[in-house]
Amino acid sequence: MYDTRYYDLANVLVGHSTQIQSGEKVLIEAFDIPDDMVIALIRTIRDAGGVPLVTVKHQRLMRELVHAGDTAAMQTIGACESHRMELVQAYIALRGSQNVMEMSDVPSEAMRLYEQHWLKPVHFDIRVPKTKWVVLRWPTPSMAQQAQMGTEAFEDFYFDVCTLDYGSMARALVPLKELMDRTDQVRLTGPGTDLTFSIKDIASVGCSGDRNIPDGECFTAPVRSSVNGTVQFNTPTLYHGTTFTEIRLVFEDGRIVEATSNHTEKLNDILNSDEGARYIGEFAIGFNPYITTPMLDTLFDEKIAGSFHFTPGQAYEEADNGNRSVVHWDMVMRQTSDNGGGTIEFDGAVIRQDGRFVLTELDGLNPDNSK
Repeated sequence: MYDTRYYDLANVLVGHSTQIQSGEKVLIEAFDIPDDMVIALIRTIRDAGGVPLVTVKHQRLMRELVHAGDTAAMQTIGACESHRMELVQAYIALRGSQNVMEMSDVPSEAMRLYEQHWLKPVHFDIRVPKTKWVVLRWPTPSMAQQAQMGTEAFEDFYFDVCTLDYGSMARALVPLKELMDRTDQVRLTGPGTDLTFSIKDIASVGCSGDRNIPDGECFTAPVRSSVNGTVQFNTPTLYHGTTFTEIRLVFEDGRIVEATSNHTEKLNDILNSDEGARYIGEFAIGFNPYITTPMLDTLFDEKIAGSFHFTPGQAYEEADNGNRSVVHWDMVMRQTSDNGGGTIEFDGAVIRQDGRFVLTELDGLNPDNSK
């Protein structure tokens, strides 16, 4: 017996997130998820007139391919995956994992080969700018454990968050997007944090279920050389299979000149992947009302109500500051009062205090008004 929530989620992904039209080819990429969910997606895409294509992958097999550090293999896989991505108009990825640390022992050089020859050409160069796409995690016992919840309770939470009224969120975020489009100078403050930069003339993008599920953010990018000051992140982050905490970054004229964490050497190794990895490619404000605590999963944590994230590495085409990198690492700071508080200022005026929007036109994004 299938779970009716699978079809509720499929309808969000096909009808809202990617808005599949008749004749469009849709690549479903399924990592360690139930076949019944893939079937629900196939049927929903067909009902919309689309043409579903499916690739099934497993994290353990991915690790084995990447771990070898074989340049020829990465180039060949990247070429094959690039060709397929060029043939489709939409991409839906559901990514489950039985072990979030699966890639933790992959050598740094092997990860660089994967990012250079597979990840970047397929996803950064083709999928992101040229397709309608949406990416989401899948609720597994491992993920429930990360959230410190029982499996059944976490599944209920997951489907509530992933099938909320994203149309209403889209309307509520319009004033924030318009304000960001008018803003020049931004200042972020909080414990260990005092950061300034410009977003002048760089587009902002409101996200309400059309790229990630769950969603709830508005992003732009800083003028590449404008970032100065210090940021102390207070949310654990998982990258390359390693959990990083207490990340502290110091900026001078846009460049990260000092970086420390619980894994300082590995942090700097990643930031040395290329020149762009030490510059910022994204600044975003998170406001999903159902996500209030971190769970070591970027797609959830970057949407925490009262948070912002700052991203070393690749910029998105929609908000392009010219930064290019194989790295795109969303680092999250929570500014709610129980996390020490903090402010976001636009051109000298506070727009959010201790995680709560203070402007009347933005009140619809506060949790008590957006559920």
